[in-house]
Amino acid sequence: MVLPEQYEALSTLTVIPFFGLGLASPRGGSVPVPLEPYFNNKAFGSHPGEASLDALGQSYPAEPIGSDGIFTSTTSGVEYFFPGYNPGANASDNVICTGQTISVPPSKNYFSASVLLVSDVRSTTVSGNLTFLYADNTTSTAEVRAHAFWWFLAIRRGEISYPYFFTHNDTNHNASHIYERYAPIETGKQLTGIQLPHTTNSTTGRLHVFALSLWEASDPGVQVQTVRPTQNLDATERQVVEVVINHAGDRCVSNLEVTLESKGVKTAEPTIVKRFCPGDQKRVNVAVEGTYSGSADVYISSPDCKQIKYTTPFLDIGIRDWTPDSKSLTTHEAPQWYDGAKFGIFIHWGPYSVPSWGNSTPFESYSEWFWWYSTRVNEHAAADRSGFNAYRLKTFGPDLNYDDFFENFTASEYKPKEWVDLIADAGAQYFVLTTKHHDGFSLFDAASTTNRTSLNFGPKRDLLGELFDAAKTHQPHLRRGTYFSLPEWFNPDWGKYGFTQFDRVTSTSHPGIIARNPYTGLEEPYTGRIPVDDFIEDLMVPQMEALAYKYETDIMWCDAGASNGTDQFAARWFNWAREQGRQVTINDRCGSPWASDFDTPDPEEKMGEQPGNGPYSYGFNRATADDEYMNATTLVHNLVDMVSKNGNFLLNIGPRADGSIHESMADNLRDAGTWIHAHSEAIFNMTYWYIAPEEGNLRLPSQMMPFIS
Repeated sequence: MVLPEQYEALSTLTVIPFFGLGLASPRGGSVPVPLEPYFNNKAFGSHPGEASLDALGQSYPAEPIGSDGIFTSTTSGVEYFFPGYNPGANASDNVICTGQTISVPPSKNYFSASVLLVSDVRSTTVSGNLTFLYADNTTSTAEVRAHAFWWFLAIRRGEISYPYFFTHNDTNHNASHIYERYAPIETGKQLTGIQLPHTTNSTTGRLHVFALSLWEASDPGVQVQTVRPTQNLDATERQVVEVVINHAGDRCVSNLEVTLESKGVKTAEPTIVKRFCPGDQKRVNVAVEGTYSGSADVYISSPDCKQIKYTTPFLDIGIRDWTPDSKSLTTHEAPQWYDGAKFGIFIHWGPYSVPSWGNSTPFESYSEWFWWYSTRVNEHAAADRSGFNAYRLKTFGPDLNYDDFFENFTASEYKPKEWVDLIADAGAQYFVLTTKHHDGFSLFDAASTTNRTSLNFGPKRDLLGELFDAAKTHQPHLRRGTYFSLPEWFNPDWGKYGFTQFDRVTSTSHPGIIARNPYTGLEEPYTGRIPVDDFIEDLMVPQMEALAYKYETDIMWCDAGASNGTDQFAARWFNWAREQGRQVTINDRCGSPWASDFDTPDPEEKMGEQPGNGPYSYGFNRATADDEYMNATTLVHNLVDMVSKNGNFLLNIGPRADGSIHESMADNLRDAGTWIHAHSEAIFNMTYWYIAPEEGNLRLPSQMMPFIS
C-alpha cells in the first residue's frame, strides 16, 4: 500500500536555478496518482487461479516490478505508484475502466498524463478516451490504446514484460505485458480530474489501468523530462543518447541546441531543434563519444535565451555487446535510418502467384494462403469461407497438388533492375521480399537445409540474390529486407512444434503434417524437403543466418513466430552487423518478446474492417479489378497519416508468377512517387507532433495492402 506521505514526497523534486528568457527550470517532476480507492480487479497472482484479470481466470505472475511500490518507466522517465501483487484474497490491484473520474491535486502546471494499461482479451487492441476536466468547466480528450496482455506468437512488447502468465489452472509460457501511453494536457488550465474510458465488454475487451501519473512542470518554459542512453549509433557511428524535452511555456522557441557532457564523454556537435512550441514534447537524439557510468550534464540553449543545465541521475554511457539475455536484447532498437525511412514496399511472390486467386468481395482472403485454404476444407468447411477449395477443383481438377505450381512459377519476366527502379520511383526507402512464405518454398539459396527453393525448381534462379544485387548496383540508397516465415504449414519436421492459433475450427494453424489432397485423400508431396533432426536448429536458424550473413539483409521481417531460436540468432546478428558498420532491425514476429524492434499490426487490426469492394490480399489476386487498386491520392493520404503517427508505411505489391507487375500497381506507385519526391523533406526523417491526432480507423480500398510498423 502506498502511503499519503509517499505521494507528497514524489510530488516535489529539487530543481536547479536557471537564467534566461523562455527557458524554465531544468526539470519538472512526476506526480503519481494513487488509484487504490478505484481498484476493482485483481490481476496478479502467485499461482494459477489466485487472480483473474479477464473472464477466463488468467493473471500476471507475482513478480516484483520497480522498488518499494514505485516503478520508473525506462522509456519516459515517469514514476508511477505500482503496488503489483497483493496477497490478500480479495485485494484488487488495477482499475477496469468504467468511466470513473479520478481526482487529482489541482494544478495549472501539468504538462501530460501517463498511464500503464492493458486490454484483457487475447490478441485484441482496445481504445478509449481519457477526458481531462479543468477548473473552468472545460474538457479535453486524448485517445489511449492498449494491446492485449498476451499476444500469440509473441507479437507486441510492453513497457513491463513478464516471461509467462497464469491461466486458471496452469502456466502459459507466452510473454505477458503492460503498456505505457501518454497524452498532453492543455497548458495554463487547472486540471482537477481525469475521467477514464468506458470499456466493460469482457468479450471484445476491457481496458485495465494499473497506474496513472502526471508530469508537472516546475515553471513555464523548456524542461528536460528524461535522458536515456541507447545502443543505437548515428551515421558516423557515435552512440545516441535520447533526451526528452517538454515545452510548458507560452511562446515558441527557435534553434534550440542540446548537448550532453560528462567525465570521459562529450558531444561532438549540438543537436538542433529548429522550432519548439508550447505543449510540444520532443525526443532529441544527441550523438556522444566516450564511455562513462555516472551523472551527466545536459545543456540547452537558444539564441533568445541563456543556457540552462540539467544534471542527470546515474547513466551508463557506452556501447555494449548484445547477449541472448532478455535485458540485453531489449536494449536493441530500430535504428535511426529505419525510423526516418517512413515508406517501404512489401513484395509477396512465390508459387501461390500461379493460381493467384483470393476470391473477390464479399469474402476475399489472402491469395498466398491458397494451399492452406483449399486443403483445410477437409477439416471444416467454415475454414474456407472464400471458396478456395471449389475454385481449385473447378480450375485445376482433382489430381493437382500444390507443388505442381512450381513448374509455372517461371519468373520469365522478372527484371530485378526494373523492380528496384520502380521502388525508387515510388519514393520508398526500403523493400521487403517474401523470401519464404508458409508453404516452405524459398526464393534464396537455403544450402543444405532444403532443396525446396527457386534455385532447384521453377525459375531455377536465386531470386533474392538477383534483387539484392540490383538494389546494390542501381539503387544503393534502398535498404533491403527479408520476410521469413518461421514455421512451414505442411513440413513434417515442424510437427513437434506445430500449433493452432485459436481454439476454434476456423483458426489459423501451422500443423507440421503432410497435406492431403482434398479430393483424392492422398498425401501431397513436399518437394525438395531434406529431413532434419530438429526444425529450429537444422533449418529455421540456418536459413535466418543465410539471410543475415550471406545476403546481408537490413531487416529481418519474420512471421508466425511460435517456437524459435531467435534470441541466440539476434544477439549474434546484432553484434556482427555492428562490427561491419551496419545497423539492422528485426520486427515483432520472430517469436521473441525481447528481440523485437518495431510493431507490425495487420491492416485489419489497425484500420478496421475492409470495405466490401476492397481487395484483401498480399499475393497477386487475379479477381481484383483494375480500378480496385490503391490510387496515388489514397496512397499519399495514408502515407502522410502514418508519418504523422510516427509510423512506417509498408505497402504491398504482388507480382504475377512470371515476375511482371500489374500495370495499375506500377502506374499508381509512380504517380504517388511524383508527389512524394517533391515533398520528401516533409516525409522522411520526420518525427510526429506530440499533440497527436485521433487514431481513428482507416479504410483502404487497395490490393496493395499496407502494413504499419
